Amino acid sequence: METLDSAEAWVQWGVGYFAQHDIYFGHGTNNALDEAAWLVLYALGLPADKALNDVPQPLSPEQRGAIRALFERRVQTRKPAAYLINEAWFCGLKFYVDERVLVPRSPIGELIVNGFAPWWPSEHPVNRVLDIGSGSGCIAIACSYAFPDAVVDAADISPDALAVSAKNIALHRLEGRVNAVESDLFSALEGRKYDIIVSNPPYVDAEDIASMPDEFRHEPQIGLVAGEDGLDFAIRILQDAPRYLTDDGILIVEVGNSEAALAERFPTVPFMWLEFEYGGHGVFLLTAAELVQYHEAFLAA
Repeated sequence: METLDSAEAWVQWGVGYFAQHDIYFGHGTNNALDEAAWLVLYALGLPADKALNDVPQPLSPEQRGAIRALFERRVQTRKPAAYLINEAWFCGLKFYVDERVLVPRSPIGELIVNGFAPWWPSEHPVNRVLDIGSGSGCIAIACSYAFPDAVVDAADISPDALAVSAKNIALHRLEGRVNAVESDLFSALEGRKYDIIVSNPPYVDAEDIASMPDEFRHEPQIGLVAGEDGLDFAIRILQDAPRYLTDDGILIVEVGNSEAALAERFPTVPFMWLEFEYGGHGVFLLTAAELVQYHEAFLAA
């Protein structure tokens, strides 16, 4: 192989290398160019937003070896890049991740950056937020940045995930404002009321699980699998959420490809399916009043 002396040259080589080995993208990046640049900069000990043409060259033999080794690990293991470097980005914030949690990638991030407007008026204070199935804590922590006066509970059933969440809470110095809570959905939250409940629960159905690329096999299946139609957890959230929302509260839940199954299960419920400027689908919003109105339908499911 020719000597590649610049970061830009290595990125281009990585794009071809990934294409040759049919790598799947979707865990932090959605294309070979961005993934190769991310890994090159990490291997060189540089920030992810560093301009490639600003990287000093020629690269040393040690630097070239570090880049190639990281590319080879990506191809040989099929691990998402975020796991290889223990780094992920969400809402412009950096998070620690490993194979105890899913790699952050929810379109809910776009809603958080916008303060859930227009569904939550900007002049209306937010006192308490709940993130169900918090995993790495990325949604809960991003909500804390969006609503600096709010207390945020990051609930998850997995002690392993909660350990990662606690690490990220400490990383962002949000102890006391974001609380990692071991809870099976609402089980440990009795008596608490929230203005906003947001959740990216497991929602992958049996058919999708069977056809997923190898990269997904490295993620904790407890964070993905949700029964035959992908609705096991979403329905439980719908059944219990009214007890935990304030009177003017809102519920936002991501169900991904299980959107059609949910709409078919509850044809009379006016789910508001949210649209995203930067991609994503299968996220609905219901108000506290709507959850109460259709409570019997949810309980009958």
